[in-house]
Amino acid sequence: MAGSLSVLVGGATGQQGGALARLLLQKGHRVKAFVRRPDSPEAGELERLGAELAEGDFEDPSTIERAARGVDSVFVVATPFEAGTEAEVRHGISAADAAKAAGVGHLVYSSVSDADRDTGIPHFDSKREVERHIEGLGVPYTIVAPVYFMENLLAPWMLPELSEGRLPMALLASRSLQQIALSDLAAFTALVLENREEFADRRVDVASDELTGEEAAGILTRVMGHEVRYVELSLDAVRQSMGEDGVRMFEWFDRVGYSADIGALRRDHPEVGWHGLEEWAREKDWSVAG
Repeated sequence: MAGSLSVLVGGATGQQGGALARLLLQKGHRVKAFVRRPDSPEAGELERLGAELAEGDFEDPSTIERAARGVDSVFVVATPFEAGTEAEVRHGISAADAAKAAGVGHLVYSSVSDADRDTGIPHFDSKREVERHIEGLGVPYTIVAPVYFMENLLAPWMLPELSEGRLPMALLASRSLQQIALSDLAAFTALVLENREEFADRRVDVASDELTGEEAAGILTRVMGHEVRYVELSLDAVRQSMGEDGVRMFEWFDRVGYSADIGALRRDHPEVGWHGLEEWAREKDWSVAG
């Protein structure tokens, strides 16, 4: 177990980076939060909790390198949802190069489960491109690769559906899907940072639970106190909301699916405190969804 670490957390005002930053602070580590807008409420909250704010932008690698100087580890997460997959690749590679230039001893990159299996999903393949760059960089690294987030159930587009008693997804009701709680991902990533020798130069697919749409609807029915029915969406509906990238993802979910070894994760790392979907759901406030 490592002593107190200093960690530069990229995307610290986002879901993944924010959850990790808060957990590291709770555990007594020093956090430098890499943020674009230090005046944002999210950045202010991290500063209140004890984080040091480092203003910068993934489009300016010099700001990343400057922020990374003197820290033990760097956590990087980049997404395609604001500027597209090309920007995601550019940001991920720039951040990794900056970490190397700053002499950082451990680089942790948050990717997506099974991106190394030639899925053909654009936002999986973009992360794999960053992974390949990191693997050849010569810096000790760990790739943490989560599956589908349970927190998607709390998204603004999902809560109104749940309030009306529907759980819509573009999968057969009997098709299982691996999922992960954001808190579990943060706990596992913190474990990786604290035990970098154990996880050095490894890629780990990470999931908390696996269940079908029908099973998920049954859990939500029990937890929310009203009936929730599973509704199979068409791929055309996915195309309208998520484009071809989303269509390819759901086609792959149906044809192949994630392959994280949930049993081994729970056996080897019980300190993470893994959540099943029902346990996770019972910790949430569903009053906003009826």
